[in-house]
Amino acid sequence: MRTPIRAALLALALLVAPAAPADAVPSFDRDAAWEYLEAQLEFGPRAPGTEGHAACADWMLEVLRDRADRVVPHGFVWDDPYSDQRLQLTNIKASFRPELDTRIAVAAHWDTRPRADRDSASVAHLPIPGANDGGSGTAVLLALADVLAENPPPIGVDLLFFDAEDWGKEGDPQYYLVGSRRFVRDFPRYRPAALILLDLVGEKGVRIPMEGYSLRQAPQLTRLVFRRAASLGLPAFEPVAGQAVLDDHVPFLRAGIPAVNLIDFDYPYWHTLQDTLDKCSPESLDQMGTLVLHLIWLDFASGAIPRG
Repeated sequence: MRTPIRAALLALALLVAPAAPADAVPSFDRDAAWEYLEAQLEFGPRAPGTEGHAACADWMLEVLRDRADRVVPHGFVWDDPYSDQRLQLTNIKASFRPELDTRIAVAAHWDTRPRADRDSASVAHLPIPGANDGGSGTAVLLALADVLAENPPPIGVDLLFFDAEDWGKEGDPQYYLVGSRRFVRDFPRYRPAALILLDLVGEKGVRIPMEGYSLRQAPQLTRLVFRRAASLGLPAFEPVAGQAVLDDHVPFLRAGIPAVNLIDFDYPYWHTLQDTLDKCSPESLDQMGTLVLHLIWLDFASGAIPRG
């Protein structure tokens, strides 16, 4: 007869048992991720309502349709509260192994901020380049699409690209997260077992603590993610409590879906015109993609998807 302690140890072992040997995990291509980051910046700022925004959306759809098993653009019109504009916004869901019921989501916002309001007053009205803020997470997701196309994952994976995350002005939280709020509202039956959000992940020397909302509302998932990062020796991840950040994972948490936000919010070029390619590095992107692939193959595929 098992003692409670032995039973608990067995449960813990099952929780962390890998579904496949580590050498079965496909490699992430940091060079491809970097090229995807460069390609986004060639469109210029990708703020909704700009030519760069529309062109980047078309390009991403072309890339993803060539790789994913199913691509669903989620387009909608949104009335800008700060003007008389009606903005055409587009979320994108790119699915791999759509026939599988067990699914996880990996997400990022692909839009860039329409104003550099953390910069000097003379340029605060200009849109930011968004290399790290918008570009980095999107680049990792597109490079993940390359890997998943060549290596069908052991569980269902959805790559979610959210629009208009960064539209609101400071002090107006209701006008941020436009795309992710609308996605959760329009697809109430979409219930991934977990969501991993990547935001501001490309900075040189990136440092990612346990974001506050993630740690408070999805502690088991958050700790699982940081345990895997530690096992891989990824220096970007610091298992300490960080600040709570209003971001695209919050609508999912409110819907009862475990979600973790991987974000380096201590970024001195945030919401400025200095958020440029030279502030980022392929090594930072590589750590993010490597972590996600190991989570999919070694943790989530084994059933270790905490419900909170």
